[in-house]
Amino acid sequence: MRLYEYEAKKVFASTGMTVPKQFGVIQSPDDLDELDLAFPVMLKSMVLIGGRGKAGGIKKAKDLAEAKKIAGDMFNLVIKGYPVETILVEEVASEAGACYVGITTHPATFNVIMMVSAQGGIDIETVALENPEAILKREIPGNNMELPEPLANEFAEFLNKSLNGDKKLLASIKDAVKKLYATFQKFDCKTAEINPLIITTDKKAVAADAKVVIDDNALYRQGGLFELLGLKESRHDVSELTKDEQRARDAGFKYVDLLPEDFKPDPDKLYVGLVPGGAGYGIFSIDEVANIGDRFFGGKVVPVNFMDSGGGPTLDGVAEMFHLLMDKKNVDLIITSRFGGISSCDIFIRGAIKALRDRHAKGQRMLPVIGRMVGTDLPSAREYLEKAKSETPDALKDMDIVVGNQKIMADVIKDGIAYGFKAKAGQVACAAK
Repeated sequence: MRLYEYEAKKVFASTGMTVPKQFGVIQSPDDLDELDLAFPVMLKSMVLIGGRGKAGGIKKAKDLAEAKKIAGDMFNLVIKGYPVETILVEEVASEAGACYVGITTHPATFNVIMMVSAQGGIDIETVALENPEAILKREIPGNNMELPEPLANEFAEFLNKSLNGDKKLLASIKDAVKKLYATFQKFDCKTAEINPLIITTDKKAVAADAKVVIDDNALYRQGGLFELLGLKESRHDVSELTKDEQRARDAGFKYVDLLPEDFKPDPDKLYVGLVPGGAGYGIFSIDEVANIGDRFFGGKVVPVNFMDSGGGPTLDGVAEMFHLLMDKKNVDLIITSRFGGISSCDIFIRGAIKALRDRHAKGQRMLPVIGRMVGTDLPSAREYLEKAKSETPDALKDMDIVVGNQKIMADVIKDGIAYGFKAKAGQVACAAK
């Protein structure tokens, strides 16, 4: 969950970090009349994307008239697809220097990675490419809740030397570095970043900007954060979730799009949606579809999603998994599986059949559903499937579910893909094999 700058600064302040005074957050220029302002002030557009300054989304105003003019112009901005709807108004801090401090997690080792640079206020990626020696980066194993003292000293001394600072500045920088690390750990952050950490004329380190991304998997234990920010539920923006990822989240299951929302499909390729059982089986399904596509179909098979349908989903939840994929205009085929685990095969097959029956009755788009089920409640699931096929053959004519272990999943996938290509080419009249 990404935080707006004013929210991230509240988090920083809660751990004792120095931040500029916030006069308030406005939704219209007239809201400025209600604030107790001390000019000059900074007006900063609240959008969850970088590059605000270059786009005109951060400006300084010397008086109320100028502030209203800037705010009016800023509310008409769309920054990288994000319309400006709120603006943070805060004090202007006197700046004698600027640096960068950032923390994230190594994707392979899951150790904390901390980086500092005296070249603050610009993209750290640019610094890394053009002047890598200006960055001090350390991997921190052990998941300490507080930054080890030797590392705190190393980071602070590196920045202080680069900024030609003295002992007073060294102490202030060290305090900011330690508190950013403590914030990162306390609030289960994926990323915590200050760019720039400005150095004031009286040699204080102040977080002039703030970026915080909280790990979604840890939100259940961050009640204090929600209370601090006045939030009732987690929030996502379009840069994090696609519309289908948000749809899945609202329905209560895990789902990730593997392709951009605006991708243009290759008409010669088969795009396969996946409804597997469990997260591990979801990853296997992606790999196996791609592998079989490469080995037997000339690399023309593309898995379109990850999904975790395990953990005991409801009947309606299972139905929504199939609805979501059938609503995706670029999906040609659905491959599904239920393999052991705690989830009921009976609930799974009832949910899948419910989706197909509902769509057939409403004349909605339908796709071939090929798969296999093995595991809990298999006898009742088999009985329900057979009964349903005899009762509503038209709705289920393009559903082929292998029951039991007589056919390995790799062969189910291979045969399903072959059928999918035929169906896409119009060589079969959407009838089960």
